[in-house]
Amino acid sequence: MGSCATLIAGDKKIELPIIIGTENEKAIDISKICKELGYITVDPGFANTGSCKSAITFMDGEKGILRYRGIPVEQLAENSTFVETAYLLINGTLPTETELKAFSSLLTEHSLLHEDMQIFYQNFPERSHPMGILSSMVNALNSFYPYLGESREERINITVTRLLSKVRTMAAMSYKISRGHKVEYSRPDLTYCSNFLHMMFTTPVRPYVENPDFVKALNVFWILHADHEQNCSTSTVRLVGSAKVNLYSAISAGICALWGPLHGGANQAVIEMLETINKNGGDVTPFVKRAKDKDDPFRLMGFGHRVYKTYDPRAKIIKSVCDRLLTATKKHDPLLDIAKKLEDVALSDPYFIDYNLYPNVDFYSGLVLRSLGIPTNMFPVMFAIGRLPGWIAQWKEGQEDPERALIRPCQIYLGPKQRRYVPIEEMDRQVAS
Repeated sequence: MGSCATLIAGDKKIELPIIIGTENEKAIDISKICKELGYITVDPGFANTGSCKSAITFMDGEKGILRYRGIPVEQLAENSTFVETAYLLINGTLPTETELKAFSSLLTEHSLLHEDMQIFYQNFPERSHPMGILSSMVNALNSFYPYLGESREERINITVTRLLSKVRTMAAMSYKISRGHKVEYSRPDLTYCSNFLHMMFTTPVRPYVENPDFVKALNVFWILHADHEQNCSTSTVRLVGSAKVNLYSAISAGICALWGPLHGGANQAVIEMLETINKNGGDVTPFVKRAKDKDDPFRLMGFGHRVYKTYDPRAKIIKSVCDRLLTATKKHDPLLDIAKKLEDVALSDPYFIDYNLYPNVDFYSGLVLRSLGIPTNMFPVMFAIGRLPGWIAQWKEGQEDPERALIRPCQIYLGPKQRRYVPIEEMDRQVAS
């Protein structure tokens, strides 16, 4: 028997196995506590709870490490494409040239949407948020594409490529329809990222011309967001998937979880914060002062992370992309100047250092999207497209887990004890008296 931890509760004692991961992560298996001791554990936010065993993504928050299937995210951002990284996450290995061509061909083949789906878009209220629309449309895919082949492997492969391709099309379509423009479909001669920019920005009077700097920036943006271990939206996909729902519904739930400002909406919140500072003269000092005031609810968006206790490794990469993109386009963005001032403060002010409030990936990613011409309300959608391969990989791993079970957390009840039902007439008399 391997190493164990001993838990003593009252006059009972139990030996709990210690699980050690490939990177020497240590966990105590508490799965039998309730059955053998009659206790459960309480861990608000699940900050100390491992919900699963996974071979997909490794993070070390203390050292600032992020790897997909063992490969450092820095290497993928430098050398890979988003499609290749998606294949890696979903299938576990980097593809051969033949495998990558076949995967890319499937993505092109499944990029079209059923024409009837456009009717849905045109009937959403005018001010509907793109994330609400995307979640609804992804869930609707199951109605339009119910037949997924004979074998389980075929069903999964076709569903995966449909999602990766059609979500990109649906995002661009929602943008076009919101502007009253003609919908554009993908071109077989363009890559995944280039096709997205084509579908977003081609107009009858200005055809899309591929810009290598833009395509590289979008590839890196999506690679950096492709997976991030058991975050809020990924955990949601796994939880919903544990009920054996179809992949479309699980991803739809993940999109809803990603929507919040503390998760996928953070880069939008950063841009809005930088715009506010810019409108107030660009001086960051009063905003930093407010952020350090414990009695002021104001907070600087894009600083700190739930896991990383040092500089977010993705933030270093996306900052470099941002600098290169603005240099290549010869644009001067005053928001970038403000962002750099805030970063200088965060890296030198003892308050930020003591609380590990370093810039995270959201701090600069919004500036990259802004430089690409993506409207601010589309930022969370861009995050969702990038996170899609990770969600798919996590859902697939959960379905194939031999220890798979319906995820059903416990609770500690703090409500009233048993009490008598009071008829409404008696309630009225009690109130009257």
